[in-house]
Amino acid sequence: MPAKEPHIQCGPGDVAPVVLLPGDPGRIDWIARELEEVEEVASNREFRTITGRFQGVPVSATSTGIGGASAAIAVEELIRIGARILVRVGSAGALQPGMPIGSLVVAEGAVREDGASGMYVPAGYPAVADPELAVALAQAARELGVPVRSGLVRSHDSFYTDREEELTRSWAARGVLASDMETAALFTVARLRGVRAGSILNVVVTAEGELEEGINRLVASEEAAAAGQRASIQAALRGACRLWLEEKQR
Repeated sequence: MPAKEPHIQCGPGDVAPVVLLPGDPGRIDWIARELEEVEEVASNREFRTITGRFQGVPVSATSTGIGGASAAIAVEELIRIGARILVRVGSAGALQPGMPIGSLVVAEGAVREDGASGMYVPAGYPAVADPELAVALAQAARELGVPVRSGLVRSHDSFYTDREEELTRSWAARGVLASDMETAALFTVARLRGVRAGSILNVVVTAEGELEEGINRLVASEEAAAAGQRASIQAALRGACRLWLEEKQR
């Protein structure tokens, strides 16, 4: 029997070509509610994996934990056992006004302020989404009637550095839409390994006010954040599965 990957504890045949990547293991349950014939495949540390079907298309989901380092581990091991379209479904803090809690961001590229991607490539190497997948995700979100913007995000490694507010303002002034912690690592590894990757993020902190104030507002906006979480998952499933079916017909 082929060996399982050491961290995600999955082997060949355990995961589908289309894989959704939430950070939080608890978000796997949200994805499972959108699928049929769901099986729990593995759970080890932050990495929890299920496989099921969405409108007849095999789909898996693996949680990556927080940050680019653990995301890169999950992505590498998933690719080794057959993942070909990987979509991050996670949360983000908005950097621009007019992006309410529960609205969505489709990342076309990511500022690489994480450490993980820098272990793979030099600073000049871009972290970019698969263009067809990014278009498919945005289209799926619009079909759901959800506010969505496409553009650049910033991936970083800490919420609590002394310069966080300064860095946030700097990137906002340069048109970056939102911040997360995993997208840059996903895009970099996927591009190096020759597979498709996308990222659709749910805004859980608005751009107005200080970071701490935004986190406090999130507590009072749980319903909107939950609606955005559902929408991001549904858009990811629709967009990724549609692209997978189109790819098979080429």
